[in-house]
Amino acid sequence: MNIHEYQAKAVLARYGVPVPRGHAAFSPEEAVAKAKELGGPVWVVKAQIHAGGRGKAGGVKVVKSVDDVKSEAARLLGSTLVTHQTGPDGKQVNRLYIEEGSSIARELYLSIVVDRVTSRVSFIVSTEGGMDIEEVAKKTPEKILSFSIDPASGISGFHGRKVAYALGLEGDQVKQGVALIDKLYKAFVGEDMSMLEINPLVVTGEGNLICLDAKVNFDSNALYRHKDIVELRDLTEEDPAEVEASKYDLNSIKLDGQIGCMVNGAGLAMATMDIIKLYGSEPANFLDVGGGATKEKVTAAFKIILSDKNVEGILVNIFGGIMRCDIIAEGVVAAAKEVSLGVPLVVRLEGTNVDLGKKIMAESGLPIISADNLADAAEKIVKAVKEAA
Repeated sequence: MNIHEYQAKAVLARYGVPVPRGHAAFSPEEAVAKAKELGGPVWVVKAQIHAGGRGKAGGVKVVKSVDDVKSEAARLLGSTLVTHQTGPDGKQVNRLYIEEGSSIARELYLSIVVDRVTSRVSFIVSTEGGMDIEEVAKKTPEKILSFSIDPASGISGFHGRKVAYALGLEGDQVKQGVALIDKLYKAFVGEDMSMLEINPLVVTGEGNLICLDAKVNFDSNALYRHKDIVELRDLTEEDPAEVEASKYDLNSIKLDGQIGCMVNGAGLAMATMDIIKLYGSEPANFLDVGGGATKEKVTAAFKIILSDKNVEGILVNIFGGIMRCDIIAEGVVAAAKEVSLGVPLVVRLEGTNVDLGKKIMAESGLPIISADNLADAAEKIVKAVKEAA
């Protein structure tokens, strides 16, 4: 789960992490009021969307008067910001962050992630702050330092000094760096984050370290432990179909293809998408109904797939272990009738109660195409979509 920059900074501040003062604003008038509350002479007006690259897209502006705060707020609110992370459609700006200006002497990069290879929390730091870390890794990888934290021993002053020296910090900045690394690590672990990126981490003109930006992602599987974090969720930043899917505990991700997929099990879903591509088409989504789906859950999944106007056909691929094939069949039939199915539908069932499931579909009176195996299913749905075009 992602949150906005101003929310991320509020979370970090609870752990004593140094961040600039700022306030969220939802109208030009509120932006002006917050700017006056902060005091001048410099403010930063920041668009709040769940995407990086806001500055390059005109979503971050430094201003030196309250009148400019108001004009920039009016320009940004309601506008669509297109960055390298939003895709061509961009994202609408519904809220702003009005922040006090900072004197910047140096820009650095720091992030914490979960390293899937070592199964440890890992730091990534670089002297090249304010830039895309992917570009730094590609062109000057020697400027990046990364290391993992042993969960048995935890964070220590050694790690902080390692980062401080790698970033070229001097004097009191080293002490600040050690304290900062300790606080960020505790925030990362304490809040069950999966990614924390500070870009840039700046050294101010006064020689202090401040987290000038903050991007945080939380482990969704641990959100039950953090009711306060769940309350920060901004549904307007998420795909409506994915929001609807989450209401039924469905794992759904929208893609750009034409074949809607409903599968049980993440591995089988990935294999289904691969074989659709193998037979010459593209998947429109990743949708895993899980091992314990009910008839209602399957019906909801079907509606979510069909809500995508790009879907030209649907492939249902179910291996009934825990999941019974007859339950899937009942859900497919109910959903197809309820939404007045107008695209080709291929269903491949295997496992528990498979014969009963096939019988339910055959007697439904619906034009459901049955498949014997995954290759047969992929071939049939691609062919049916091409013929219907």
